[in-house]
Amino acid sequence: MAEPALKLKANVKARAVQGHPWVFVNEVEAVLPSTLDGEVVECRDRNGRLMGVGLYNSASQIIWRRLSRDRVTLDAAYISTTVQQAVARRPAVPNRRLIWSESDGLPGVVADQFGEVVVLQIQTLAMEKRSALIAAALQSAVGVKEIIFRNDAPIRRLEGLPHETHTLSGQPWEPRWINIDGFDYWLDLERGQKTGFYLDQREQHAVVARYAGQLAAQLGRPLRILDGFCNQGPFALHVGRAIAAAGQTAHILGLDSAPEAILAARRNAERNRIPAQFEVANVFDWLNAPERSGDQPWDLVIMDPPPFTKKKGSLEGALRGYKEINLRALQSLAPGGILATYTCSHHMQDLELRGVLAGAAADARRRVHITEWCHQPLDHPVIATMPESEYLRGYILTAE
Repeated sequence: MAEPALKLKANVKARAVQGHPWVFVNEVEAVLPSTLDGEVVECRDRNGRLMGVGLYNSASQIIWRRLSRDRVTLDAAYISTTVQQAVARRPAVPNRRLIWSESDGLPGVVADQFGEVVVLQIQTLAMEKRSALIAAALQSAVGVKEIIFRNDAPIRRLEGLPHETHTLSGQPWEPRWINIDGFDYWLDLERGQKTGFYLDQREQHAVVARYAGQLAAQLGRPLRILDGFCNQGPFALHVGRAIAAAGQTAHILGLDSAPEAILAARRNAERNRIPAQFEVANVFDWLNAPERSGDQPWDLVIMDPPPFTKKKGSLEGALRGYKEINLRALQSLAPGGILATYTCSHHMQDLELRGVLAGAAADARRRVHITEWCHQPLDHPVIATMPESEYLRGYILTAE
């Protein structure tokens, strides 16, 4: 008897035919029984050719997520081998992303390592059913003492999964100081945003710090630095230390609308002895406030906002938001000043971001040079056929 398999509709141009790992429920001829939810099934194209095996969930709009182009069994051996391969691709550093979902062959699994702790997010039913195997594979691969299950992402609702947070040991994980790239951060990995810290921007912290140090040496005077959407303050900390190493001082101001983020940023700055100020503020309102018109210009502005859209249908409004903050940032820059600007929305491709920045530069009546193009780090690998795996991009700009 043939194994149950999905088959694509004849009149639908599914992206999966071109290599994308997802198939949506409206792209298949018929839905399989719900008894197969969370299991591995085959999918065939409209001509009956095998496209691979993947995770099936009839309760999700993404009904099938490719696991492999070959027939494989999602068992302990497969998971262990896949986790080991993912770890082997990463540099052996204490703080890193270990698993990035489809990019590492484990759809819906995200794992970040913070020294002896791994924060694990599981967002698909099939992987949830095998969470114990995934945890065991991670322990074997990296030898961590604790795994924190952060199964509280909104996307779990789309898979019919509940929200929950717990540890492998069953003991609560208390907030503590964790050193990341030479700075101490007070992190709550069990209850903080996402996995507790944005490891995807680690490389950019160092990049912007390098530019800040060069600017300090070049100008030979105290600098003015604005860190918009500062979160826990890592950009401000790195920039502050680089400026001090260049023998200069700076007025560093970080803004974020989340009071808990500002409290954390202040705590981190005090711990690391970085003279920076942080204020709770809506960055849009702050930049547009009438009293800002008399402010001295900034030498360096950092704009690292959260995603303004999580749906493709709201991209147009998000583009207006990105243009607004970059326009205000360029207007507030001193001649020769630097803007480090980022977006973390996978719906906003590089073409859209370049268009936003070009429009902001034109409206600001500034000639703006692209100094450096920025991207998510290698421990967040991108699949060429899956645009959703690429979400973080940015530019370092110099304004005349």
